[in-house]
Amino acid sequence: MHAFAVEQALARPPADVGPALMSLREDQWFDRKSARITGKDLAESLVSFSNADGGIVVIGLWDGKVEGVRRARGGRVAEWQQAAIDFTVPTVPCRTRLVPCLNERGDDDELFVIDVEPSRQLHSNRRDDVYLRVGDENRHLNFSQRQELLYDKGQSTFETTVVPDASFDDLDAELLDVYARAVGHPEPKRLLSARGLLSRKGELTVGALLLFAAEPQRWYPEASVRVLRYRGSDRGTGARQQLTFDSRIEGPIPHQLSAARQTILEQIPTRIALGARGRFEPVGLLPEDAWLEALVNATIHRSYSVSGDHIRFEIFDDRVEIESPGRFPGIADASDPRHVTRFARNPRIARVCADLAFGQELGEGIRRIFDEMHYAGLSDPTYFQTSGSVRLTLSSALVNAEALDKLPVGARDLVRIIRDGQHLRTGEIADAAGRSRPVVIRQLNALREAGIIDWAGQSSTDPNAFWTIRTR
Repeated sequence: MHAFAVEQALARPPADVGPALMSLREDQWFDRKSARITGKDLAESLVSFSNADGGIVVIGLWDGKVEGVRRARGGRVAEWQQAAIDFTVPTVPCRTRLVPCLNERGDDDELFVIDVEPSRQLHSNRRDDVYLRVGDENRHLNFSQRQELLYDKGQSTFETTVVPDASFDDLDAELLDVYARAVGHPEPKRLLSARGLLSRKGELTVGALLLFAAEPQRWYPEASVRVLRYRGSDRGTGARQQLTFDSRIEGPIPHQLSAARQTILEQIPTRIALGARGRFEPVGLLPEDAWLEALVNATIHRSYSVSGDHIRFEIFDDRVEIESPGRFPGIADASDPRHVTRFARNPRIARVCADLAFGQELGEGIRRIFDEMHYAGLSDPTYFQTSGSVRLTLSSALVNAEALDKLPVGARDLVRIIRDGQHLRTGEIADAAGRSRPVVIRQLNALREAGIIDWAGQSSTDPNAFWTIRTR
């Protein structure tokens, strides 16, 4: 789900608001709560969202039903309205509103909606517990994680810094209109303000320029992606220099990502392999979903306050290396990035890129890179953190290639369906793949034997049994 889907659902007619919100997956920017929640318990979500990228909490939705909040009107609603003041330290910045809906009985009702802003400060509840929104959960931070988050909060203010000599004439009006249409917002300028990309006085910020200026490199020359292609597996030096291609990609971040993707596709090595259609064809040396997610992560979460350095995407015959300025945001131990305690260094930039369907959240994106490499039968990604940057290496070295070659044609396609669908039954997977049930059963069993997926059920005839991706 993209970040703006909740806002679109809230704008629907009252009869449709509840079902639309219930159909959405809870994620980095969205949480549902029962009308029975107390202000003290609500504070946990407010703290979590504000410490991360902000988000929307909707009260009056629970257990697949539209409860509404009219039965809780009075003291309980006042408690929710005061929750940030009474139960968070310092007070979480947020706004509240009531949205008309029809409850499960078909009666006119309302939902209580809280728009939580990302904060420059570290927030806790009254018990001094600190939480961070990670995917669809509010994660309690230990002392070291809290200290890392506090440190990164100090760095995260750069994207909100006002740029005094910038004006709206410097923005790419067409790109801004595309964004406004993507989220269904009628006024681009108001949208910039809603996304925290303008100061309270309406001045443009660093984030606004990086995302929407026609030439953000006028202010930030190193805000670019450099794609390099080397012959062989070494860079070489001097006369033995192996560099065959070098391109610096500039412009606003959405254009950078699109142009960099196309450039990389043209430069990355290919090999002949059996494709999903059962024919031998050229396929990328590495899965596109893996390196593209890595590129998006590097672009969105880099430290733009670090001058004199840019993102480097280096392509070799046997691997790619992506290096980004700035250390891992919000992580105390980088030994296993799959368990990163997520914190977006640039939450406003991350929100806009999510609206435009570029990449996943930082923590989820890292896990996806590992998963895509695993599904392709390749070795795990490796991260190396220096004092001022993070370098990711994606290697084309095969792992258990023999087992993968034994998979029936089309089996790997089902992995993405299972991952994106979550807890799908066999029939649902067959419908999504457009294949017969016997064919899909054969492919699913092959994937299970290869250690890629698992079946979860009480018995062989359990109608509620489903398939999941195996976690290693």
